[in-house]
Amino acid sequence: MALIVHKYGGTSMGSVERIKNVARRVAKWHKVDHKMVVVPSAMSGETNRLLGLAREITAHPDPRELDMIASTGEQVSVGLLAIALQAEGLEAVSYAGWQVPIKTDSAFTKARINDIGGTRVLADLDAGKVVVVTGFQGVDPDGHIATLGRGGSDTSAVAIAAALKADECLIYTDVDGVYTTDPRVVEEARRLDRVTFEEMLEMASLGSKVLQIRSVEFAGKYQVKTRVLSSLTDPLIPLETEMHSGTLITFEEDETMEKAVISGIAFQRDEARIALMGVPDKPGIAYQILWPVADANIHIDMIIQNTSVDGKTDFTFTVGRGDYAHAMEILTNKVQAHVKAEQVRGDPKVSKVSVVGVGMRSHVGIASTMFRTLAEEGINIQMISTSEIKISVLIDEKYTELAVRALHKVFELDHG
Repeated sequence: MALIVHKYGGTSMGSVERIKNVARRVAKWHKVDHKMVVVPSAMSGETNRLLGLAREITAHPDPRELDMIASTGEQVSVGLLAIALQAEGLEAVSYAGWQVPIKTDSAFTKARINDIGGTRVLADLDAGKVVVVTGFQGVDPDGHIATLGRGGSDTSAVAIAAALKADECLIYTDVDGVYTTDPRVVEEARRLDRVTFEEMLEMASLGSKVLQIRSVEFAGKYQVKTRVLSSLTDPLIPLETEMHSGTLITFEEDETMEKAVISGIAFQRDEARIALMGVPDKPGIAYQILWPVADANIHIDMIIQNTSVDGKTDFTFTVGRGDYAHAMEILTNKVQAHVKAEQVRGDPKVSKVSVVGVGMRSHVGIASTMFRTLAEEGINIQMISTSEIKISVLIDEKYTELAVRALHKVFELDHG
């Protein structure tokens, strides 16, 4: 008997019939004596609908109230799924995050999990019940509902799996695993049978939409065995087949992984570049520029500071496109005069394209191959960042798909 956590996305929960299919799938696992915890997202489109209603009232709704509104989508899902499971003849009980409890900080709309209480859930599991828990939400120290931000249901599921010491966490989505790149951009993209946590973490942070980055962080930190697979298959396919489908995210590299220099090409269209020109080059200048942006809860990604010329430098960094206007406002109104920058420039139409692979550790020439390929396609590189297993470049947004296709081909990712 194993303790298994299933997570189902909004598409998987998108209609009553699909919810019934989820119930049939969960029942199949439960009937072979697995203890089952299920974490569903809100029905497809529901969170957007709810938040849209709030923004019809005001362009800047209070974050606490947004979380109160957004959390209801998952509460509907867990109730419907529990009823569907009961219709399959199973004992099932649903809980909102605050009932478990899933304890978070008070950063409304972007909360982080601090702790999960497992006593109540484990007691239900020991009694033979299927437990259905809302994803995406928890409760802050003052008892307020707080949501984890978009993709938070993935994080909830892996965090619950870690807290309960689950044997495996299965993330069911509308795709059948992790691909070498987005199949909608490259038809030859290939599903990976397995990928390391390091690679998946890089790919998630670099634009791969299959898993939310914080869920991968949890899985790696607490060594939660995680598998990404499709919920759109027949829910009654043999359990043994389903258990080995999709993409397994592994803790360690195996002997086959060194053969693959690059595992995938990730890209992120919603990037924006900001540059402060002619900044006095002195100790502490980077902090003076970036702390007001970070203090506004704006994530900063790639950073470049040019070599000083005549005591001045240009300081460039990227933020998410959704934060671009806010960041520009902060820099223009609060930072520019303070740091004596000559000018603030911005470009909201850039993309980040990255090659990822643990094989980069033992192979040379990856960067030169990447840069040569982009040059041959006439694509200019605006910024570069690297880690041990990835190289990212910032380019003009209009060249994104061309860059991805060219890199996918040159690194032979269409070959198994």
